[in-house]
Amino acid sequence: MTAAVRTQVAIVGAGPAGLVLSHLLAEAGIASIIIDRRSREEIESTIRAGILEQGTIDLLASIEGSRAHTVGLRHDGIELRFDGAGHRIDFAGLAGRSVWLFPQHEALRDLLAARIGAGQDIRFGVTATTVEDASGTLPRVVAVDDAGTGLEIAADFVVGADGSHSVVRRAISGSHDGYFREYPFGWFGILCEAPPSADELIYSNSPDGFALISQRSPTVQRMYFQCAPDADADAMSDAQIWDALQARVPGHALIEGPIFQRDVLRFRSFVARTLRAGRLAIVGDAAHTVPPTGAKGMNLAVADVFLLSRALEGLLLRSDERPLDGWAEAALDRIWKAQHFSWWMTSMLHVAPDATDFDRHRQLGELRTVVGSEAGRTYLAEGYTGWPLG
Repeated sequence: MTAAVRTQVAIVGAGPAGLVLSHLLAEAGIASIIIDRRSREEIESTIRAGILEQGTIDLLASIEGSRAHTVGLRHDGIELRFDGAGHRIDFAGLAGRSVWLFPQHEALRDLLAARIGAGQDIRFGVTATTVEDASGTLPRVVAVDDAGTGLEIAADFVVGADGSHSVVRRAISGSHDGYFREYPFGWFGILCEAPPSADELIYSNSPDGFALISQRSPTVQRMYFQCAPDADADAMSDAQIWDALQARVPGHALIEGPIFQRDVLRFRSFVARTLRAGRLAIVGDAAHTVPPTGAKGMNLAVADVFLLSRALEGLLLRSDERPLDGWAEAALDRIWKAQHFSWWMTSMLHVAPDATDFDRHRQLGELRTVVGSEAGRTYLAEGYTGWPLG
């Protein structure tokens, strides 16, 4: 049996991009259906970092029931450490903006509660398999649920917010048609039970490699250190992990605690060559990925759908295709700025496996230039806190 339904916008993926898009469309009076292969519980338990830009947090805070300003922790700066000394980058003073530490799973809980409370049609445990009639004016998402029951969603527009293995991206241009870069290192990440080791995040460059001393809550901390991309997360003891972290933050004593989660995060950059074809578009991780150093992942996803929602209002409410025709170019302008910023932060702070003495001294010269120049500090502050959404 296959059920057939009709809507204005079919959204594949109930992550931040899909949920925010459905909210923005609903505000404009545009109906949508969201499907996701995961259960609600799986979505809400997906643990990812959550450094949110000013524009992102303002948008989330406008949604009823948001805890962005209560659970989220405002940060007005970060510390760059190198040569055993710390240098504060004052976001508020330099850029007039801040960032918030608001873990993605907490944001997803808020978004799901808000959308379900508003009557949003969200279908969990439904996997999209293909997009049919992709070149027409009424494309169809073909899917199947966990019980094997088929579903076809006919829509005026289809949005792929379905991650790096996007079915919608495959319908637009092929799964791997894009610009790709893989970095020669990864991050060994831990969650530990401890109070914060610093008031603000520390980005530390050391001869042993990079470390990020982040936070999660007053009692749980997130920390990372540079490692090989194929490192085994279970190969080190807790004591060895703490030694590795402390060696990468010389001159600053870390507060240790029991480690209850560990993982290795690979570093990749990707931008799809084509973001839109006809009545299909891709957003978020389906359209691009960035290394986490610049804290751009979820923020880019929200920016994508902020712009797309305005374009779809033109198409579906006013029969004006011009905003949609300009959407991909506008989105890519921000995407490539974020790719550059993420690459710049990554290359400035990490020690490449084949780095020479010249490379090391050049890198330190770059760091000194940034912290010693108001223009350099301002560029970092503007990029990290994010460019305006409008």
